[in-house]
Amino acid sequence: MSELRFTVEHEWLRQDADGLITVGITDFAQDALGDVVFVQLPEVQSYSQGDEVAVLESVKAASNITMPLDGEVVEINSELEGSPELVNEDSLGKGWFFRFRPSNPAAINDLLDEAGYQNLIKSNG
Repeated sequence: MSELRFTVEHEWLRQDADGLITVGITDFAQDALGDVVFVQLPEVQSYSQGDEVAVLESVKAASNITMPLDGEVVEINSELEGSPELVNEDSLGKGWFFRFRPSNPAAINDLLDEAGYQNLIKSNG
């Protein structure tokens, strides 16, 4: 398992040994949203970077999850449909949203690393 990468939309990405990338939202994002009460997960299909692929609803607001890179969603975390609170309880673990096969696996290196993400949230905070 490699290090996490991050988007400016507060999504985390982890490239797994099988080449697939798992996506979730950061602890910062779930904390800002408050209690997540509903998750609409993406369809298993191809998406372009920036496409809206999922929706989160919390007690505070609704938030869109966008596709972080071009690729094909191959798996969704169906546990979230019945237990959306997993996003709050374990945002970097059981609260993941989907896994996808990137069109260009090296593109993950263009995203923020941990230090870059920490700088982002400090400047936004």
